[in-house]
Amino acid sequence: MRHLQNFRYIEAVMRAGSIRRAADDMNITSSALNRRIQRFEEEFGFEIFERLPRGVRLNPAGELLIQHFRQQESDLRRVQSQVADLAGERRGHVSIACSQALVPYFLPERIAAYRLKHPGVTFTVNVRDRRAAEKDLSEFNSDLALVFEPVQMVDFEVLGHLPQVIHALMRHDHPLASKSELRLRDCIDVPHILPAPEFGVRALIDIALSGSTRHAQPSVESGSFDFMRHYVLHENVLAFQIPIGLRPRDEDGLIARPISTRDIPPGALILGQRRGRSLPVASAKFAQDLIATLETLQ
Repeated sequence: MRHLQNFRYIEAVMRAGSIRRAADDMNITSSALNRRIQRFEEEFGFEIFERLPRGVRLNPAGELLIQHFRQQESDLRRVQSQVADLAGERRGHVSIACSQALVPYFLPERIAAYRLKHPGVTFTVNVRDRRAAEKDLSEFNSDLALVFEPVQMVDFEVLGHLPQVIHALMRHDHPLASKSELRLRDCIDVPHILPAPEFGVRALIDIALSGSTRHAQPSVESGSFDFMRHYVLHENVLAFQIPIGLRPRDEDGLIARPISTRDIPPGALILGQRRGRSLPVASAKFAQDLIATLETLQ
């Protein structure tokens, strides 16, 4: 499929920002790769790269072409999976962009259960913040996205959702551990650590504090919820998480307490796909499995 091979060459140059670097990555000579790009541009009738002093970048025609190629590749994968289903053998590949909270417990369980029924299906799990997950969908880098509090929702078709109340995570010996529910002011008045601003948990906390006289003064900020969870074990501070990222039972000497919804309304964990895209069979079936699971959890 020569057109798909052309796409791989063009995409490699786009990602590398340089024909020479892309050629090194693909183990071909830069002159050979440059000839392939020029030959394609001649056949296409338009230049697709803007030549810069220190590299190249896609021009508007190239951006449109990349979207077309990605749609073609997606359609081909969908047809291949449909043909495999005709033969009675579920095959295919599922790529999913997800928030960090889904990584420890929820997705490993769901993917393992799906592969137990369909061992021919493979998976790629891309851990993304909420903006990057939406970008993955729009650029066909992921079939599905399961993210907490998406931002733009422009190319995002919602398939399912699950409300999530923000929880404070702490050690058993923390002064607030005896309370069954916490007020946000109680959490902010004691030492705490916060996720980076690009995450949904942080966005909800910032919105809740925007009309308050209190301000968050975190001891530590991090882009890793795994780091924050482990940091709590070493210093008696609070961290913040959504329930789907917490253990069903305490096994680490940590406990979680919900923050009152009077202070922070529940956020939404949303499952979605690229608007208007027909998913490959394996991805569509896995999405149905996730939808059913989210409905059960509600």
